[in-house]
Amino acid sequence: MSGGVDSSVAAMLLAQKDYDLSAVYMRNWDTRDESGSDIGCQWEKDWEDVQQVCRRLGLPCELIDLSTQYWVHVFEPALKDWAGGRATPNPDIWCNREIKFGLLMQRTLWGSRQWLATGHYANIAWSQDNRPRLLRARDRNKDQTFFLSSVSEASLGRAIFPLGNLLKSDVREMARKANLPTARREESMGLCFVGEKRRFSDFLSQYLPPEQGDIISLEGKVLAKHQGLWRYTIGQGARIQGMHERMFVASKDPRNNQILVVPGANHPALFCGSITLHDWRWISPEFHIPHNFHASVKVRHLMSAVRCEVEESSPGIVKITFSHPEKAVAPGQVAVIWDHDWCLGCGTIAETFP
Repeated sequence: MSGGVDSSVAAMLLAQKDYDLSAVYMRNWDTRDESGSDIGCQWEKDWEDVQQVCRRLGLPCELIDLSTQYWVHVFEPALKDWAGGRATPNPDIWCNREIKFGLLMQRTLWGSRQWLATGHYANIAWSQDNRPRLLRARDRNKDQTFFLSSVSEASLGRAIFPLGNLLKSDVREMARKANLPTARREESMGLCFVGEKRRFSDFLSQYLPPEQGDIISLEGKVLAKHQGLWRYTIGQGARIQGMHERMFVASKDPRNNQILVVPGANHPALFCGSITLHDWRWISPEFHIPHNFHASVKVRHLMSAVRCEVEESSPGIVKITFSHPEKAVAPGQVAVIWDHDWCLGCGTIAETFP
């Protein structure tokens, strides 16, 4: 449980069935470790909300501190990518694989008849050969299979998603009718360790020193200075004084510490036709990609899935060709593919091509 309305209702729904339930709150980050203050994630408030809901439902609950493991397995690798300047990592995806459905499962599930339930909006179906398949949720606006795309088949086989066939509005109404303490709690957004009251660049500046470089045009003209490549991502607007048209980041060059910008939000340099992905993981290790395989892909959670062709050149290396050029695709982002509603896996974007 996270302290939000989704995991609260998930717990309530399972408490209404014949399960032997206990709740766990996973602490990933303590802002006092970084700044000596409680500004940010406010995990103590989340933990208090979890305890209040559990008292209402009559469930035992415990706090498990995985903040050290989160730092080592999720935050430090992401920080290394940001420091490199070129990549835009997605820590939330790696947190689900390494921490929530990795270390937390190992810590809490001892027997073969134990499962981990969460408030994710996703579904699990079982194939004829008794393998779990990760499927999109009924509520397409809340579907979270993008963030679960790196979770292993073995872990999915021990997961339960009670909200998979519900709409968010249904969940809110259930919580209100049950008078759950979290019924009116606002939606949490953004990365856990950044919190909702801090700018992302302000947060990272605590860990990454400024490194001034040039912002240049396609013609190589220096237009302005930047204070770190990690402050920008592909497709982002770049505020440059004296320009008659708004400029957007087209690429980043770590070797020369330069950012290339182009005029207009629809400049051709902002689009790419294909991408190469490394560290590709099929959720099912037995999945074999057919010849001329077409699927749907996302490179950002909030975008609409687009059609593409998928080729696996070698184990762990996948090429995706978009049906139409796609805008603002950045190395380091995670690309996730689906066959209709079936989420197949994900990989990290290594290269983009026109």
